Amino acid sequence: MKKKSDAELTYHSQAEVESLGTEVAEMTEASQQAKELPHASGVYLMRDEKGTIIYVGKAKDLRKRVTSYFLANRSPKTAALVRKIVRIEHIITGNEYEALVLENNLIKKYTPHYNISLKDGKSYPMIRITNEPFPKVFKTRRIIDDGSSYYGPYPDAGKLELYLDLIAKLFPLRRCSTPLKKRDKPCLYYHIGLCSGPCAGLISEAEYNKSIQAVKNLLEGHTEHLVARLQEDMLRASKALNFEEAAIKRDQIEAIKTIETGQQVQDFVQESRDYAAIEMRGPLCTISLMQMRDGQLIGRALYRAETFGDETETLLNFLVQYYADGLKLPQFLYVSHEIDVQLIRRYFSEQLGGRLDVNLPVDGKHFRILRMARENATRDVEKRLKGRDNSQALDSLARVLNLPAPPALIEGFDIAQLAGKYTVASLISFRDGNPDKPNYRRYNIKSLGGQIDDFESMREAVARRYSKILNENLERPDLLIIDGGKGQVNAAREILDDLGMFDIPIIGLAKEFETIVFDDDREDLRLPLDDEALRLVIAVRDECHRFATSANQAARSREASFRVLESVQGIGKKRSEQLMKQYGSIEALLAKTPEDLAKEASLPLPVAQRLIKQLSL
Repeated sequence: MKKKSDAELTYHSQAEVESLGTEVAEMTEASQQAKELPHASGVYLMRDEKGTIIYVGKAKDLRKRVTSYFLANRSPKTAALVRKIVRIEHIITGNEYEALVLENNLIKKYTPHYNISLKDGKSYPMIRITNEPFPKVFKTRRIIDDGSSYYGPYPDAGKLELYLDLIAKLFPLRRCSTPLKKRDKPCLYYHIGLCSGPCAGLISEAEYNKSIQAVKNLLEGHTEHLVARLQEDMLRASKALNFEEAAIKRDQIEAIKTIETGQQVQDFVQESRDYAAIEMRGPLCTISLMQMRDGQLIGRALYRAETFGDETETLLNFLVQYYADGLKLPQFLYVSHEIDVQLIRRYFSEQLGGRLDVNLPVDGKHFRILRMARENATRDVEKRLKGRDNSQALDSLARVLNLPAPPALIEGFDIAQLAGKYTVASLISFRDGNPDKPNYRRYNIKSLGGQIDDFESMREAVARRYSKILNENLERPDLLIIDGGKGQVNAAREILDDLGMFDIPIIGLAKEFETIVFDDDREDLRLPLDDEALRLVIAVRDECHRFATSANQAARSREASFRVLESVQGIGKKRSEQLMKQYGSIEALLAKTPEDLAKEASLPLPVAQRLIKQLSL
């Protein structure tokens, strides 16, 4: 695979920039500088008061992109970045592709604080098999471009140690330094049966490489021959009344089965695929990467950062950095957000010499695996968010809203729909300023009959939630936040007053200018975008919206599942509904054998076989 030299991947010098027909401009006042940028593709560099580059970005239109940072309705995270900007520089490029290449080079050169960096990732260990005569097998966290084979990464350190322990017991591989040094006599490991003595010429390279191939088979999940051999050894030892040896072989077989049982994703397709999903909560970002090789999940990793890019540009930047050495390119890459597919394909082809098929799946098995990656990213970023101290924000919120005390329990409502077909209200809960996910709820709105009416949807959802609180004497929230303006707030207030729950204050957040709307005659309140109280209200609103939207997507995904099932000969509408009611998801169906499925769901065996085959495609 072609790989650019270090010289080709370094930052463009001024002479190189000028030769490309580009220009660097330095201006004085940040917002004014943004307005003076050209309508051209290029890269922008933001510096703080010390002259340090804190963020690098690319744009198809520099002026449109950079001025968006200074709009009145910008997000709190953007406002926080803008406060730090003292000077903006720009480099004009011939097209967006040149901008992508240059942006990546500048990020590698300057490692700006607010760009995502692989160094911020959670580094998981891997297993390395060296590329040399008589290879070594060992644990590492560093990839070296020398032809070595790498397996992992392994988030579960226990599983990695189980692999290494099994390899040490099954295969007498060398443990000495690299490169191999010749000896007259082998070391102690040879005498205790843990090394085959290549240093002393006691094994040929061809014979040694048979063990290396067996190790690779084990790490790749191809264990049939190995298990068969161990079973023969166990039987032979048992017949010879060597029960201790037979027990060792039995335990080794069980260890291999344990490893295979831990392989949660398997689809029996002989190809390499990566799945990259990103989740952001404010400036906090987590990217989850899952690697499938020959049908098995061989690696999972999380990469964390604090960034001021959005999901699309941050994911694109990550992918360019992650695959920069050209060594890890899979055949297929599936992503969670819409990135510029043509742009990144061209980058992989021209810069790395590799062809990569990039897709955004919306259903099917790739969507399901990507959903697992996204769930991993979600859990991680929310765990990081929960670890933050929000006491100052809660105190500030109590002051600006004139509450009797900081709101320990906040609940939020949002409504999402798709053309009125799937109308879902989401209720989220924040405890001490952090998400309290066990108390999240969803309400499928039943009173609209396919019509779109946010106010009526809000009335139904609030009535259902707080009637339950009243009837079961549950804890009441200290504050209710509505995603919407005066109309939604009044609709919620009307229901709470009817229930006699006058003591629960309600505010809304109108999105255009992040304006706080009250449930009484107080005037609307616009706080500075970097205000701690507003930051918390926005966090509640954004989480409401995310949760409502995910429910909406789940409903659409469920309908897509019905279509998939009904595409199988022998399964109609009634039978597909029965299967989804019985098993709940396509994943649960895939976990069944055709025989079990036929028995449990009362299906003819040929229909069950066709169904499993179709779902596995």
